Amino acid sequence: MNKHISLATILIIILFSTSHLAIAEDEGTKGTLSIVVENDIFHSDRYYTNGVRASWLSKPGAGSAWALKAAHLFPLFPEQATVQANYAIGQNMYTPKDITVETLSEDDRPYAGWLYGSVGLIAETGNWLDQLELTVGVVGPASMAEDTQKLVHRNIGSKKPMGWDNQLKNEIGIGLTYQRSWRGLVSGKSLGLDYDITPHAGGALGNIYTYANSGLTVRYGKQLPLDYGPPRIQPSMPGSEFFVPQIKMRWYIFAGIEGRAIAHNLFLDGNTFQDSHSIDKDQFVGDLQYGIVITKKKLRVSYTHVIRTREFVNQSTNDQNFGAISVSMQF
Repeated sequence: MNKHISLATILIIILFSTSHLAIAEDEGTKGTLSIVVENDIFHSDRYYTNGVRASWLSKPGAGSAWALKAAHLFPLFPEQATVQANYAIGQNMYTPKDITVETLSEDDRPYAGWLYGSVGLIAETGNWLDQLELTVGVVGPASMAEDTQKLVHRNIGSKKPMGWDNQLKNEIGIGLTYQRSWRGLVSGKSLGLDYDITPHAGGALGNIYTYANSGLTVRYGKQLPLDYGPPRIQPSMPGSEFFVPQIKMRWYIFAGIEGRAIAHNLFLDGNTFQDSHSIDKDQFVGDLQYGIVITKKKLRVSYTHVIRTREFVNQSTNDQNFGAISVSMQF
């Protein structure tokens, strides 16, 4: 709990120390830059051990012409929605439980890295948010996850990961994800503060992930700002880079739950076209998350703590926990 409080304190310091950078007038806004870092900070390196994503969300209606045309052609996007284009790059890494073992751990998850770029569209109506994203990248040594983890561990004096020679082989990955969130489908007041409940549903299709998901998020705070939760790294509850600037500081705490029915997970099923290490996956995975979001002017910061259920049959523990910090700023 003390670690949670410390991270929340860090977010508040970031908010007040950088808020002067986000005071520009609304008409000068060109888009939103978001940085998300996810890490298993509360445990030693294992399973989903780190993810980093940087994204740029265009000003409403200011995306490239082809992106805006594509949004109007997509049948699930409502015609009256405000459309924005989103571009992102990121890197994820996955390891078995014990990274000090050099030999292949056949009953544990494979070493794997994922380096990718994404282009997406969001359509917002004030009542719900549609998100469509196409992601293309590479799994294997070309993802540079091994180099990244070894560099970071060397600089912070952490254990040297020894098993990367057993990682998944190089493979081009492609995936299409779609999510719809119904903001504030249920809302009201309790103990003098506002709350709302936002359900969501969607899925992913591709050789990286194929799954269907659904869940909901509860927000609780004073004068809840118009957003759909902080951005996250897939697979996860949706969240979004989209938010509305606030003249005065606004905050809320939140909690959410999601279930995923998984048909394919390359990071557990192994390479598609080559022999590689693989492990029997669980077909149903759940996430429980909670955290805090603070918005002031054109800056939003958040911390999310995620508890994920077992992902593969021989996973030795169900307490797969990790934290996510995000910073979004409109320019």
